[in-house]
Amino acid sequence: MTQNKDLQLLQKALDTLREGFNSFPDSLNEENSVKVEEALLKVARRMQDNYPYFQPQYAGQMLKPPHAVARLAYMLAMYVNPNNHALDGGRASSAMEKEAVAGIAKMFGWTEHLGHLTSGGTMANLEALWVAGKSHPGKKVVASELAHYTHERISAVLCLPFEKIGCDQDGRMDLVELEKALQKEEVGTVVATAGTTGIGSTDPLTEIIELQKQYQFRIHVDAAYGGYYCLAGNLSEYTATQYNAISNADSIVIDPHKHGMQPYGCGCILFKDPGAGKFYKHDSPYTYFSSAELHLGEISLECSRAGASAVGLWATMEMFPLERGGEFAGNLEKCHQAALKLYDKIENDDRFISLIKPEIDIVVWAPGEASLSRISKHSSEMFHLAAKQNIHLALINHPASLLPAHWDQVNQDQDHVTCLRSCLMKPEHLDIIDEMWEMLVKISDPSF
Repeated sequence: MTQNKDLQLLQKALDTLREGFNSFPDSLNEENSVKVEEALLKVARRMQDNYPYFQPQYAGQMLKPPHAVARLAYMLAMYVNPNNHALDGGRASSAMEKEAVAGIAKMFGWTEHLGHLTSGGTMANLEALWVAGKSHPGKKVVASELAHYTHERISAVLCLPFEKIGCDQDGRMDLVELEKALQKEEVGTVVATAGTTGIGSTDPLTEIIELQKQYQFRIHVDAAYGGYYCLAGNLSEYTATQYNAISNADSIVIDPHKHGMQPYGCGCILFKDPGAGKFYKHDSPYTYFSSAELHLGEISLECSRAGASAVGLWATMEMFPLERGGEFAGNLEKCHQAALKLYDKIENDDRFISLIKPEIDIVVWAPGEASLSRISKHSSEMFHLAAKQNIHLALINHPASLLPAHWDQVNQDQDHVTCLRSCLMKPEHLDIIDEMWEMLVKISDPSF
């Protein structure tokens, strides 16, 4: 969709919005519109200092461009600037948030739930662990050593004990280590990751669920990055089985501002038991009197929250229903296919060495060298050379202790290795893998 078309659609939507109000005066007058133009042009020039995140040539960090419908709906909502804390500040957008969150819960198989949007995955995980701490006072939170670092930090903020559980060479939580921790009867919550942000691995949730029957702990699934992949139909049997088991969790976090095609920040926290709302109960002397309906601020730790985030998400879900076999799911499948295509090229070329087979859309690999230090140096060089060729990758430091067996011939002269990493989050990535590969082969040559 062109920018001109975007603006035409926005103007048409604004005209419709005005019809709902007796007057909707233009916020600009002739005097200040010139100043606004000057400021905006300065902003536009400053914003040129960015990587091309919205292009498929950007295949580095987790930066997926919002869909046009999300951007436009968000901009449209900002003309009202709703606040989804109380219905006074966001009547329509609060209703849209409840509908959108219910749609996400349904995607995971939940018809009953308690949930809301947050400013991002960090806040969503904080709320999940806060409720976990209230449910199991003083009990330890455990997560894999490849889980997002935020869980350890959040546990410290909440004054909850925290322990890292080791991983196997596929980057999945080690069940033997986990059970040893559980046997001490100190664990209240196990965080299982569905799509680690480093390498895209998925913890063995089905087996963690079996351990829960014996040791009676909470299961929180951090699906901030990978959660939407429960809709994809082309995952491996292992990965699909773990995603299908997410419905057994006590709480789930997912970030619509990642694969959900939303602007930052838009996270989501879901609790299976609506009774978790009792922990949020608080008194406000003036906030919740406009309606007897539930106000979202009554089930959220955050107070003011952008209603525009809910509007953008609702509009996107209207256009792209969260259903298997639909267009949204098909785009995720293309991302996974792109990752597998790149992985196959790496596997079949002696000049490179892969880490693990992609479970979702993250690929980690490195140039083949004799030692971890030389691999790390060459990876960093390739990272910078690729950027000069307008292919943007990322780097990751991976523990040497978790390297798979096919790395055994590499001299482990340090405790970690720097590898190349790509998050192939855009379906368009499938169309440029061949071009990307030709460039990677070219710059891997020391004589380049």
